[in-house]
Amino acid sequence: MRRPFGTGNMASARRNNIRGFPRVLSRSSCICENYVLQVIRLDMVLVNRLICRRSRKEMTLMRLTTHSYFPSAERKTLFAGMALLAACTVVPQCLAEVELAHIFSDHMVLQRDLPIHLWGMAEPGEQIHAQLQDASAEAVADDLGRWSVYLPSRKAGGPFEVVVRGRNEVRLQDVMIGDVWVASGQSNMEFGMKTVANSEVELRKASQYDIRIVNVGHAYSEFPLSNLKEGVSWAKADENNLLNFSAVAYLFARKIEDSQHVPVGIIESSWGGTPAEAWTSLRTLTASPELTPALAAWAKILEGRTEEELRFTQTQKNPAAGQKPAPAPRDLNAWHPAYLFNAMIAPLTPFPIKGALWYQGEANTSEWNYAYYAPLFRAMIEDWRAQWKLGDLPFLFVQIANVKASSPANKWAEIREAQMQTLTFKNTGMAVTADIGEAANVHPRNKQDVADRLSRVARKVAYGEDIEFSGPIYRSSIVTGDQVRIWFEHGEGLMLKDANASFFEVAGADKVFHPAKASIENGTLILRSPDVPHPLQARYAWLDNPTCTLYNAAGLPASPFRTR
Repeated sequence: MRRPFGTGNMASARRNNIRGFPRVLSRSSCICENYVLQVIRLDMVLVNRLICRRSRKEMTLMRLTTHSYFPSAERKTLFAGMALLAACTVVPQCLAEVELAHIFSDHMVLQRDLPIHLWGMAEPGEQIHAQLQDASAEAVADDLGRWSVYLPSRKAGGPFEVVVRGRNEVRLQDVMIGDVWVASGQSNMEFGMKTVANSEVELRKASQYDIRIVNVGHAYSEFPLSNLKEGVSWAKADENNLLNFSAVAYLFARKIEDSQHVPVGIIESSWGGTPAEAWTSLRTLTASPELTPALAAWAKILEGRTEEELRFTQTQKNPAAGQKPAPAPRDLNAWHPAYLFNAMIAPLTPFPIKGALWYQGEANTSEWNYAYYAPLFRAMIEDWRAQWKLGDLPFLFVQIANVKASSPANKWAEIREAQMQTLTFKNTGMAVTADIGEAANVHPRNKQDVADRLSRVARKVAYGEDIEFSGPIYRSSIVTGDQVRIWFEHGEGLMLKDANASFFEVAGADKVFHPAKASIENGTLILRSPDVPHPLQARYAWLDNPTCTLYNAAGLPASPFRTR
């Protein structure tokens, strides 16, 4: 059985390590910790390592030379405080036990056809031996107690046992080798199986599959962490533990197991109502001028938060007679740029995977945060790929569905366009859902079709099958007289369900759009309107809640689009 990460001597100090250096976790060293938590970019030299252990809970203090951040006087104060704390601490001698990172547990799935990476913590200098069947590898824990080994890649199969030995032994049972997908995003990815359409029928089918699932839980951090929070554990997907697990991700996994005949593992890392900025690293957000507006928008949010705090404090101190106190300030940590990446994505990146699934965008439809979504989404994809170091990692996403927006200012069509533009990236794919949403519900219950379309994309992009996996995608257009002719990728068997639908529009020099009549000619779409004798632009389904009428022979809907 897996020994939970966090029960050993060094666990409490290391379980939330900032990637690359240990956090100061002693309650009595809060001053030191506050210094560290303010650091955005550290150029440090590890000069000295002071360890203090107390009752099987080790607290690690690092003496850091931070020439680029801490002024000399502050460094001296920091070092003096560390030395004083170390000198005042009783140090009973007890050795740390070998521990694996929290992502490893019984019932897990390891990625096939890639080197198997295992890592964790142990006593500094401890010899580590890892074994999976006839393959083994050894490592020595470094000065901070970190160890890492790679076992040779394997074909799909299982169940196996993984054994890690140091001064103690950890055995992980019922381990499968197959394909692992990380499923992330906001509430439509988080949407659980218990609420999906025909949930009882779908849940009863769980026994027919051997899918493994793990949910990393909600967490945020100011800095990239090297480990997930405690309590993370893989499980076999069954009727009980699927109730609150991502419906899109699980139903996708079923489709993949059916088509690829290999074990499938899903790592869910999602949080409802969160913007893409929160899932992108700070290094990426600050690297491009195109993303400066994202940070500016956050600064504006913080200004509003400050006003909320002031109103709340004032009403607490001086409550007016008969007046309700101001509400407590909102908790904005889940919206903070990079915070979710730091705690829910960064700890996963050493874990080899097949690809990533993404269902998000609704939280970026506001008038103040939609304009930069296109460069932000592209940057996020590149960011994740760089962090995982697996080349052009398949990144598959769901285009946001149709819904009647809560405000005319919402920019649902613009977000769909930004998502579509990302398809220029290699090994990306998009599932269009603008025809299967619910006008009155931002969380449509039909996740079966979403998962089916997403699995089609995976079968082509990730598995190389020769299938049609996408609906028509706008490619180019030309104006001839009073008509606009439009070409599409994936337009074989282009068809209209309603040629008179008002969701086709054209506009002239005045940029005022009018309904257009649509027809199909030689695999292209022709649009005309008697109100626009000299059209210059065209668009389709350019609304928050359109009715989609354009499909291909595979029965897949065209993405909403506009010509330029």
